Amino acid sequence: MSRNLVIGDIHGSYKAIRQIIERAKVTASDRLIFLGDYVDGWGQSPEVIDYLIQLKSKYECVFIRGNHDDLLMRWLKTNEYTDEWFNHGGCITMERYNTLSEEKRQLHILFLESLTDYFVDDSNRLFVHAGFTNLNGVKNEYFSRMFYWDRTLWETALCLDPSIGHDDPRYPKRFTHYKEIFIGHTPVTRIGKTVPVQMANIWNVDTGAAFKGPLTIMDTDTKEYWQSEPVFELYPDEKGRN
Repeated sequence: MSRNLVIGDIHGSYKAIRQIIERAKVTASDRLIFLGDYVDGWGQSPEVIDYLIQLKSKYECVFIRGNHDDLLMRWLKTNEYTDEWFNHGGCITMERYNTLSEEKRQLHILFLESLTDYFVDDSNRLFVHAGFTNLNGVKNEYFSRMFYWDRTLWETALCLDPSIGHDDPRYPKRFTHYKEIFIGHTPVTRIGKTVPVQMANIWNVDTGAAFKGPLTIMDTDTKEYWQSEPVFELYPDEKGRN
């Protein structure tokens, strides 16, 4: 039976993505939906991108753009970067990419350019890295960067009074356009969790792999999930984004 499997933020943890693909027993009939932030944090960002390109040749894959992926692409294309990116995972990524051939760098640029801002499946479930701000849904978003930078969607879900129903005028209109919304970007470790968290109809699958949490893959229908070992244990000689 085919499954839709959603994967949280990887952040250069090649060992972890290999673990969860194996632990979920992914088959050729499954669809893999990656929520972005494939790079920056642990020291194997190039290996992660190579692995994702390999997976695309074997499985149906959806690759969504994360803010770190966009920052890496901009540096690879222009050699320009911000101190914010450099200090939040970009440094080790830059060091690794400076050892690669120009041919490999160009291949990865093509992959990063191919990423999509969001994906809506046949069940009207939205997959997006961070969020969106337009009250009428993603097709009406004025600022495309919000798809991979916004935090207000998740912050609103966290603050929402669970007693407020969908028909209440106070219920966030953004939430009503989709059956479910799957996001990453803001790790649930900020609220003391290391497993996928549901608030209203929003599922956050970023379980803190960039820091001291595991990487997660989840069945979007059954909500069964599989996790890697805590990623910092897989890279004992590195600090990740800690």
